[in-house]
Amino acid sequence: MWGDIIRGSCQQLLDILFPPQCVQCQTSGAILCPRCLASISWFMPPLCHTCGLPQSGTDLCTRCQYQPLQLNGVRAVGSYQEPLRSNIRALKYQGNTRLGEPLGKLLAQAYIKHGIRADLIIPLPLHQEKLQQRGYNQSQLLAESCARQLQLPLQTTLVRRIRTTPAQVTLTARQRRANLQGAFCCAPDPTTQSLFNRRILVIDDVCTTGATLEACAAPLFEAGAREVWGLVLARPTR
Repeated sequence: MWGDIIRGSCQQLLDILFPPQCVQCQTSGAILCPRCLASISWFMPPLCHTCGLPQSGTDLCTRCQYQPLQLNGVRAVGSYQEPLRSNIRALKYQGNTRLGEPLGKLLAQAYIKHGIRADLIIPLPLHQEKLQQRGYNQSQLLAESCARQLQLPLQTTLVRRIRTTPAQVTLTARQRRANLQGAFCCAPDPTTQSLFNRRILVIDDVCTTGATLEACAAPLFEAGAREVWGLVLARPTR
């Protein structure tokens, strides 16, 4: 508690000395200004019940009718376009960790908007090698902010990424699943006893095919989780 208060006070002082600039429009005063925040295009119903992408007609999109995701569902704030895209890239690749707070608040709003129910929040883990290179896990920053807003418990050590995987940009959905098979595992018992019959929310920044979230969900289900949902900032739309 006191640590959060001290960090908040230090950040307020830094903001006075060095006013933040909006990543998208460079306006001074906020790292994500109200105008850019209001310009985010949220996914609106009807949505596919499983993958969460906009669609019309039935509860499931054509893809999910024939190849449903191996988790209860995925929900996203909106499409992978501006201003979300620039903010995600600044958080993930440019070291702008302060974006974790406002973007995490967006995830909390999406959680409420889509009526998700979870007992526990988990950030999608990075492999230790990647974590050392980047210096932080952007998904954990998002999850910390989201959990604070929703007042839900956050666990950062229950799931580990145990092997690195090649870049997935050029891979098909099937190749991505094969690439990620066995990439995640749960911590040994008795730690994972807290997962039994629980509803788990996995936080990440972007979901393309859902393969990474599926791979993370697999050991959670094996450990006895009742439901596993994915919540992300953005999804590319077909």
